[in-house]
Amino acid sequence: MTEQSQAFVPDWVRAEPGRVLAFAEAAAHPDGGFAWLDSAGAPVPERPVETWITCRTTHVFALAAARDGRDELLSGVRRGVDALRGLLHDDEHGGWFASATAAGPVAEHKGAYEHAFVLLAAASAAAVGAEGGRELLDEALSVFDTRFWEDDFGLVADSWNRAWTELDPYRGVNANMHTVEALLAAADVTGDRTWSDRAARIVRTVVHGFAREHGWRLPEHFDSGWNVLLEYNRDKPSDQFRPYGVTIGHLLEWSRLALHVRHALGSEAPGWLLDDARELFATAVRDGWSADGADGFVYTTDFEGTPVVRNRLHWVIAESMATAWALHQETGEQQYARWFATWAEHADRFFVDRELGSWHHELDERNEPAATVWEGKPDLYHAYQATLLPQLPPAASFIGAVTRGR
Repeated sequence: MTEQSQAFVPDWVRAEPGRVLAFAEAAAHPDGGFAWLDSAGAPVPERPVETWITCRTTHVFALAAARDGRDELLSGVRRGVDALRGLLHDDEHGGWFASATAAGPVAEHKGAYEHAFVLLAAASAAAVGAEGGRELLDEALSVFDTRFWEDDFGLVADSWNRAWTELDPYRGVNANMHTVEALLAAADVTGDRTWSDRAARIVRTVVHGFAREHGWRLPEHFDSGWNVLLEYNRDKPSDQFRPYGVTIGHLLEWSRLALHVRHALGSEAPGWLLDDARELFATAVRDGWSADGADGFVYTTDFEGTPVVRNRLHWVIAESMATAWALHQETGEQQYARWFATWAEHADRFFVDRELGSWHHELDERNEPAATVWEGKPDLYHAYQATLLPQLPPAASFIGAVTRGR
């Protein structure tokens, strides 16, 4: 990072990964893995252990361990791996439950979303040498390859029943997006180009296909033949994982992931990866930023760019920062560094909770704390990665960047 670039990164951003991580000190769930955290960072033990939360927390501990190797950080990684090889694992049918308690599975479906995070956590755990990490990664790759990958489409299916006998006809790009991230990490850790090539296929189909064909307002929901369902969940517009319309934060994430794929492919990367990343970013800014007259990114819009859910979510402002910085690194253009600085200031002013810790996960349209979409503060991953990225070299994955810089 040049001196000129450093001027756009405030001191609090450089210190923030450590502060966010400290919020998770009490995150251990008594049944294993990691708990949902409330607004003050206390575990909510009456909630089951959720696979995506345990995986994200494990991944963050692994990134932190790769940076300084403290025993307590490696212990956190091992705790996550143990839960993924025990409590959350389906020993009968293979794969992972969406959630479980010591009494058994709670949500038994096998979702690509959760399995993508198993793959990410396993890759990161393997990278820092956690016991059982490489075995977990090998199994996660096998399950991904045999159960979720649909080679005819170059995309992943979404959800199976427990016994892998019934595949839900729904298809979605959210699970594919997180699969791209996980496959890039797996490629960095294993050295196997198969996984980065799969990630590139997904990005080509979703970004250079679906998004470009819809004027960069990416549709999220499809049927089993990958035919778009533009009206899906119109009656549930604020759904946590499948909201109606265009999800502004996902435009930003796909933009950044296109740049990570560009690094993975190196000299073989097609020029459209950068061009499309710029288009997605520009659309997110035009349609999402202060779209209703108040500062902040709206959660969703319709396919004409009109705001639908106006609440502001922490993961969206985090992704805006990360993507702006990635584009600045890629192009050297100061416009992206200035956007990073603008959104860092907004995050600091409205989202960063210096009283109770971490970031408010949701604000209303007036930028006041809210809980319409999310309760508590269960997610470390978005804020941690967004504030870590300006301290890393450009790379295909976070774990690859951290371990190469170690």
